[in-house]
Amino acid sequence: MNMPLDGVVVADFSRVLAGPLASMTLADLGATVVKVERPGSGDDTRAWGPPWTGNSSTYFECANRSKRSVVLDLDDDTDLALARELARRADVLVENFRDGALAKRGLDYETVRADNAKIVYCSVTGFGSTGGAALPGYDFLVQAMGGLMSITGDEDGDPAKVGVAVVDVLTAKDATIGILAALRARETTGRGQRVEVNLLSSLLGSLANQASAYLATGRAPRRMGNLHPSIAPYETLRCQDAVLALACGNDRQFRRLAEVLGEPALAADARFATNEARVLNRPALRKALEDLLRRDTAGAWSARLTAAGVPAGEVGDLGDGLRLADSLGLDPAVDVGAAPRQVRHPVTYSDTPVTTYTAPPRLGQHNDEIRRWLAEETR
Repeated sequence: MNMPLDGVVVADFSRVLAGPLASMTLADLGATVVKVERPGSGDDTRAWGPPWTGNSSTYFECANRSKRSVVLDLDDDTDLALARELARRADVLVENFRDGALAKRGLDYETVRADNAKIVYCSVTGFGSTGGAALPGYDFLVQAMGGLMSITGDEDGDPAKVGVAVVDVLTAKDATIGILAALRARETTGRGQRVEVNLLSSLLGSLANQASAYLATGRAPRRMGNLHPSIAPYETLRCQDAVLALACGNDRQFRRLAEVLGEPALAADARFATNEARVLNRPALRKALEDLLRRDTAGAWSARLTAAGVPAGEVGDLGDGLRLADSLGLDPAVDVGAAPRQVRHPVTYSDTPVTTYTAPPRLGQHNDEIRRWLAEETR
């Protein structure tokens, strides 16, 4: 079965997470991705453990399946010539080098484009290629400086990061979108182009209603723990044994909630009858709901509310999330050869499903194959 990106060659000069995750998505879709790694250590994330696998770290493996690894020393003339040949042959190049590092090696966009007009050249930076070009692009730093930490965490606590490198992940998805759009445009123009993404812009673009509210009012949103600034109840509430996640997105759902809790009069109370009123009277609403919820367990309430069409659920760990997806027939984990199982490509396709995954490569695993391939092309 042909995959959407069969025949597309990707030169992956990126490291860590955002760039590699984008190129791995292209590999999932059928592209041939050649990962260029430095001698000795390879991608930084190979050393980011524990946990470890028999090959590398689980961090490295989450973003590098279905790729070919070649070790090239870009400070060595012979290896640099092979790297340039790879760029000349590629349909896509992904890189996240510091500003100017590739230019002095003849691997910058303008130089590569001169030899390969079809190239879609994707640059991933932390803060862009203009005023922020020299700033280090680490997810944690961008979460702090970009405002995400200011709206994450308890109201009276310190700012907090999200529990995964979410800005890197968002940037990877933006990079993938940009690359696919540029490949589509190339079908019309015959020319590639440069695609630039940066962590700060991807973060700001993901802040949705929070960013929109700030731009409209000039007031920066604040940390609210598990509360929602514009919807109530949309939070975690204490039950007899644990907390319950409750998400009433409209007045109809709130009326059903009140009925299941055995207090339909709550929905008629002027303080709670509309979403706006509930937001304005959140402390009183929270107390009323928790007084009722403490009569039973989170699991019992979750079952009753779900049956009544009220969005509610127990707070689980990552294992619970995978088991939930599995129970719903979403097949969340896939085999990747001899490596530990991984979370599958998240999109399903009716005609071109992603069915084949290969293990993340050992450092330099495909050296002979790739070097021979590139050397043949230079003759």
